[in-house]
Amino acid sequence: MTGFGKGEAVVGDKKFRVELRSLNSKQLDLSIKIPSKYRAAEAEVRSIVTRELQRGKVDCFVSFEAAVAETSAHINREAFKAYAEELRQVSAEGGLTISDDALLRSVLRMPDVVTNEEREVSDDELKAILEAATIAAEELNKFRVQEGAILIADLLKRIDLIEKYRHEVEPYEGARVDVIKTRIRENIEKLQLEVDNNRLEQEMIFYIEKLDITEEKVRLDNHCNYFREVAREEEAPGRKLGFIAQELGREINTMGSKSNEANMQRLVVKMKDELEKIKEQVLNIL
Repeated sequence: MTGFGKGEAVVGDKKFRVELRSLNSKQLDLSIKIPSKYRAAEAEVRSIVTRELQRGKVDCFVSFEAAVAETSAHINREAFKAYAEELRQVSAEGGLTISDDALLRSVLRMPDVVTNEEREVSDDELKAILEAATIAAEELNKFRVQEGAILIADLLKRIDLIEKYRHEVEPYEGARVDVIKTRIRENIEKLQLEVDNNRLEQEMIFYIEKLDITEEKVRLDNHCNYFREVAREEEAPGRKLGFIAQELGREINTMGSKSNEANMQRLVVKMKDELEKIKEQVLNIL
């Protein structure tokens, strides 16, 4: 879900720009920086970005360029005259002379003589910000879709590898059963125990059934097929693929706990390695 999007819109002598930068996150974490005079547009900008992007840690920057100054100076003539007259009188009473330049500089520093008037924000300016936000979000989404297609292809290769390793487990299952039976009989002989062969056979069957991984293999195959189906057919599969990956992990972990045979355990480790890579990559997909 990483990416960048930029949108621009022009109104009169102003150009508004909205930039979006996105990093991976399971939820939407949106931060907006917007000039204070345009704060009225923030809620709708947030709504647009939330609707379009849904997930990710997103930073939104709103800025603008103006061809003319945003503020204009206004001189309060009445206040100017009053301060000027007062300064002249004080100077004369003190036996001082004050030049016109000095008088002008002094009066302009007085309170309420010069005021700055900021231009009002128009509805068209607010609409331009929203237009730029929409363009930026759509551009970022295009980037995400392109990235997502590449990641989906990689994920499907890793699912194929998990299935490959799962099938490579099977030849070791039969041999494992024979090894278990032999080990149990050898231990009984070492201990010189007298046992009923029928009872022994029943106990061995019960023990071997506890180590059977047939159900785990079937469920693992089903999860792999469902993963492929969701990845290929759904428009925003990221969250659901994450859930399926969790189910894959449960089956692989159970196989690992039951696979008391070195070769089987090595294959389980390989499956876990591919699954961890899948979990990392799924965070990058919508």
